[in-house]
Amino acid sequence: MSPESSGPALALPVLDEELAARLRARLVEVEEALSGHIQSEAAFVTEAARHLMDAGGKRFRPLLVLLAAETGPNAASDEVIHAACVVELTHLASLYHDDVMDEADLRRGADSANARWDNHVAILTGDWLFSKSSELTADLGPDAVRIQAHTFSRLVEGQILETVPPASPEVALEHHLRVVAGKTGSLIATSALYGARFAGAPREIEDALAAYGEIVGAAFQISDDILDIASESDESGKTPGTDLREGVPTLPVLLVRRAGRPEDARLISLLDGDLSSDEALAEALVLLRAHPAMAEARAYVVARAQEAKDLLKVLAEGPVRDALEAFADVVATRTA
Repeated sequence: MSPESSGPALALPVLDEELAARLRARLVEVEEALSGHIQSEAAFVTEAARHLMDAGGKRFRPLLVLLAAETGPNAASDEVIHAACVVELTHLASLYHDDVMDEADLRRGADSANARWDNHVAILTGDWLFSKSSELTADLGPDAVRIQAHTFSRLVEGQILETVPPASPEVALEHHLRVVAGKTGSLIATSALYGARFAGAPREIEDALAAYGEIVGAAFQISDDILDIASESDESGKTPGTDLREGVPTLPVLLVRRAGRPEDARLISLLDGDLSSDEALAEALVLLRAHPAMAEARAYVVARAQEAKDLLKVLAEGPVRDALEAFADVVATRTA
């Protein structure tokens, strides 16, 4: 039986059949636990909280908790399942707030909560989910509370910084990378850290996996931004140029601006202008795809992925390390 033949799909490339089977079984436990954790005495609160969870999602963060836990002697402990629920509830909560900030109508192919109800419901549902994740974290002890508080601070800081311009054009790239690290890298780092810690892995492995998660998480987001420009169709999961049209700063665009080449005047004009028309967007995409900034952005992701893989040398060779290395390879190659 192949790793893909039964149970929920895995959001990480796990080729070892026994490991894949264990992870699938534990993901089922996580899913059942999540369903219980978002039950409220008020039926409407439960409905609103279940809205995005029922819409699907890859459950990448809880899966990373479970995979990282395989580095310790207690991979199947209740604390590991508990920690997996903490990170997924935190992630879900942030999506409710993201959709309000982005004025999004859809999330995971379904109406966003703010579209189905209104912004007030979406914001308060996100707050409620954050509170549930905090309750669960308290059960894991004071160290987990400290880690979660720091993670939450970074996540929210990243969301705030995304809404404000950098202090100057010279720090625009640094500003963007800080946003990505906060919004995406922080929780993925915590996912890996939680798995190792609550499975009883050595501190050296905890630190390595946390650093791995931080790097590969941010690199994955940047590779997604590159695909938004590079993909010729909606094969990447969204219409090409969505970020451009919405004026979202991404690494390739910031690298174009930093280059400051005279021959980029037309491209800069398009980027600074109205890209609501299909014609203007198509022209901007053609110019961007041909710009050296795309190769520079890809090289950045490849370098970060290799940096993440190098951190895994503290792990014993085997299927767990193979899966984590394979995910870094996916991050590096998906920008092509």
